[in-house]
Amino acid sequence: MDKKQPKIYLVDVTNRDGVQTSRLSLSKLEKTMVNMFLNEMGVFQSEMGFPVTNHEINYINANVELFDLGVLSPLVLSGWVRAIAADVEIACRQTNIKNLNLSISTSKQMIDSKFKGKYSKEDVISMMVEAVKMAKENKVNIVGVNAEDASRTDDDYLYQFAKAAKDNGADRLRYCDTLGYDDPFTIYKRIYELAKKVDMPIEVHCHNDLGMAVATSIAGAKAANDAGVDAYINTTINGMGERAGNADLLATILAIKYSSGFTGKYLLDEKVDLSKAWKIARYGSFAFKVPIPINQPGVGANMFAHESGIHADGALKDSRNYELYHYEDVGRGEPVIIETGRQITVGEYSGIKGFRNVYEKLEVEFKDEEEAKNILELARFANVHKQKPLVGDELLFIAKYPEITKKILTMVA
Repeated sequence: MDKKQPKIYLVDVTNRDGVQTSRLSLSKLEKTMVNMFLNEMGVFQSEMGFPVTNHEINYINANVELFDLGVLSPLVLSGWVRAIAADVEIACRQTNIKNLNLSISTSKQMIDSKFKGKYSKEDVISMMVEAVKMAKENKVNIVGVNAEDASRTDDDYLYQFAKAAKDNGADRLRYCDTLGYDDPFTIYKRIYELAKKVDMPIEVHCHNDLGMAVATSIAGAKAANDAGVDAYINTTINGMGERAGNADLLATILAIKYSSGFTGKYLLDEKVDLSKAWKIARYGSFAFKVPIPINQPGVGANMFAHESGIHADGALKDSRNYELYHYEDVGRGEPVIIETGRQITVGEYSGIKGFRNVYEKLEVEFKDEEEAKNILELARFANVHKQKPLVGDELLFIAKYPEITKKILTMVA
């Protein structure tokens, strides 16, 4: 029997790489909403945070509880830790996380200048192996191993590292183009040869320092698929990430679905629902307080705007003349209602009457006054917690899952 065609899956890292971006952050409630939207969009996995960091503990456990309840299912929830056995042990002891990515630097630059001679190349592999073994001992479901700065790592050493990971039970290797150093041609060649030799699924994690994160990501995924293994592309909402950012979630999907070299040739995870793109991009913009650029693929204000005579005429005759995909494909087309009259909002000083008015507009009914007051108190805390107005989806979440909301809003010192 022929081996089935490998697929491309999406692993969104907004809640890990996106939030560690300088000057940007998300509250734990916002991170939870990101997971809700990713699950709704059919994204395979969310790297949801740092399970060895105390202020993440309750948020992680609460989101795992949502998964167990079927609310965040089938989204795979994973954590990021250093490839150190002690970190894995702490993560598994203080959280209920079931999937982990273990990260360690592999390039000569990093080993020499970051570790300052503390670890040799052999030590790096040994530490990674011990961390993988610890994860397997703790019954972690999916163990990914990250080769940080893989794009500047010697080919032979990268293969040794990957083979050691696979031989000791790792499920995937994450090839990290940590500085955006690769181009589509170099990453294709390196990942194809690596995947052929090690025969294990490859994750592609690319940064946008040279403006090529999406291009290198899909080239790396193509290489893995061409070598016969599944590919997992790391993305972030609106491309948020350290320095110039990561591969944009929507642009990556669009490239796989509509570019001439991919459409009809490579298989994107069939659960991905592109029509949710507009919703998740708008929420990401609001939560990060970063406007969507006017020329952003799919969701920018000018994406489906035509002014010049030739373009307007062509688009009106047939949208395919000047639009590669339809605006409805990415969830656009519905009018955006902006309230210009009286508005009652929910904040940290809200009273019960205004609060009930807001929830009535959301078509939420409380069984009694006590329940309304309890949800109001949670909404007040949530507003203090995130220091931004609560949007409708957040208010609905709080009303539907009050006990889980309490855990999300509670930090461990």
